[in-house]
Amino acid sequence: MVTIQSKWRYLFMFLGIQLVVMALLSREGYQKRVSYFIRIFRKPDTTGLSGRNHTTAGIIGGDVYANLSHLSRGHSHGDDMPYCPKTSPLIGGPIHVSFPSGLTLAEVQRKNPLVVRGGRYRPPNCEARHRTAIIIPHRHREHHLKFLLYYLHPFLQRQQLNYGIYVIHQAGNYTFNRAKLMNVGFREAMREEDWDCLFFHDVDLIPEDDRNTYVCDSNPKHAAIAMDKFGYKLPYKMYFGGVSALTPLHYLKMNGFPNNYWGWGGEDDDIGVRVSLAGMYITRPSLKAGRYKMIKHKLDKGNDVNPKRFNMLAKTRQTWKLDGMNTVEYEIISRQYLPLYTNITVNIGTEAGLHPRPPTPPPPAKAAGKPAAEAPAVVAEKSPAKPPAKQKEGHSGK
Repeated sequence: MVTIQSKWRYLFMFLGIQLVVMALLSREGYQKRVSYFIRIFRKPDTTGLSGRNHTTAGIIGGDVYANLSHLSRGHSHGDDMPYCPKTSPLIGGPIHVSFPSGLTLAEVQRKNPLVVRGGRYRPPNCEARHRTAIIIPHRHREHHLKFLLYYLHPFLQRQQLNYGIYVIHQAGNYTFNRAKLMNVGFREAMREEDWDCLFFHDVDLIPEDDRNTYVCDSNPKHAAIAMDKFGYKLPYKMYFGGVSALTPLHYLKMNGFPNNYWGWGGEDDDIGVRVSLAGMYITRPSLKAGRYKMIKHKLDKGNDVNPKRFNMLAKTRQTWKLDGMNTVEYEIISRQYLPLYTNITVNIGTEAGLHPRPPTPPPPAKAAGKPAAEAPAVVAEKSPAKPPAKQKEGHSGK
């Protein structure tokens, strides 16, 4: 017979199990796992169009290459080429993003046969309405770049854009400077073509919905409004990080980006402030369309947190016209037109400048009681050299 004491024991055990389950479900990771198992037993939604679905957190999107299989090289572009539709019929909505091991650039190239040298593309059967350059600041992120190119090329092709992808690679091992690299990318891309729009794109962010069109708005646009690392929400109102889009007029009006943010953090907020100071405002896509998945990684070596960023941000109002596109200095080391992108390797210098002068050593202190012969050798090198004594004829000088 079950006693009253055992009944209370079972009741407490049951309540304890409920509390543990509720605590686990409150964590985002467990919520996703539970929703995953629920989806296994749920009938698939057959009412939607093939290749697209709703953008709720628990539903997987379609293959980013699905709508491109029928495309082939059309006739050469000319005056008789019709314009592409205002809304591309190839857009499919949500995209399934994963990062399989073993992906190679050769495979990415094989899956994008219409992309030509330098990472350039034009729709084969119509004249694009928009010309967009993608600027990617980069160093030591080849693994991430491979996945970005895998998804970004078909993503842009589905939008029927005339586009080019530029990877701006910082040479050397000095602290990384993302904003200065984007200044370089703007200038070098505009030298090659009169682009309508420039997207400044972090290498570790993959777009998850091609309704987030890579064309510019009448004001600067922040495209990465909903990243998975922020729970697919905007972290704060003035956030302008990850992926942003500006026309050449926007860019010059705000004097480009700052050049003096070395290391991680601060430059995105500085750029957001510049937009406001230049008399513009930030536009954004919807939360459903502006979704991005971040490739998880640790903080890069050579990209430590910038300890000066808050003090620098406080002075943006005074510095934005003095530091930016009008003061950027750099040297092009190489320009390579690769099958999937244009790689521009650049020397952007250091905080001391593009070619800093070596520091002048302080004069040696005269120590009491020491002979003059013990002075440091570096000082002797700076003294004017005396002409050698004239040697007698026939003397070897040894």
